[in-house]
Amino acid sequence: MSALNTREITEDHPYSILFVCLGNICRSPTGEGVMQHLVNQEGLQNYFLIDSAGTSAWHAGEPANSKSRSIAEKYGVKLLSRSRQVTTNDMDSFDLILAMDTSNEADLNSIAKTEEQRAKIKRMRFFDPIPEDGDVPDPYYGGLKGFDNVFKMVERSCQALLDELKPMIKK
Repeated sequence: MSALNTREITEDHPYSILFVCLGNICRSPTGEGVMQHLVNQEGLQNYFLIDSAGTSAWHAGEPANSKSRSIAEKYGVKLLSRSRQVTTNDMDSFDLILAMDTSNEADLNSIAKTEEQRAKIKRMRFFDPIPEDGDVPDPYYGGLKGFDNVFKMVERSCQALLDELKPMIKK
């Protein structure tokens, strides 16, 4: 299905995923929280390192948006991360870097210094079994329905991604 960097995933060499949006308070912490929740549910937490970041530092140190947290909690998911800005080190450190939209993807590609780094960047909806325009829309100025829609898109995409990665796990 995808052009993932495929490699064996072990406890000694976990697969690392970075979720990225603009401010790291809505979409990317939702991605991080949902993926961590799915991994934990399957007892695979020792095989994955999951984080999130923003292309800007506008909200550095802040928790996820209260609406994002509220919707996630409605589905049993905790969003515990604090906002941080993506760094050039992230481009080397992570196996997969998931941009929430085309703007985030362009920003990440401008940070990437090598083709190897650029190859790690994918859009979140690349994994969505119900793709539309390919972007996870920013729900920041919308109501709770927008946050709920984003949660469902991210959850579908994360589940499909995890299903794709599970065969690479060597216990």
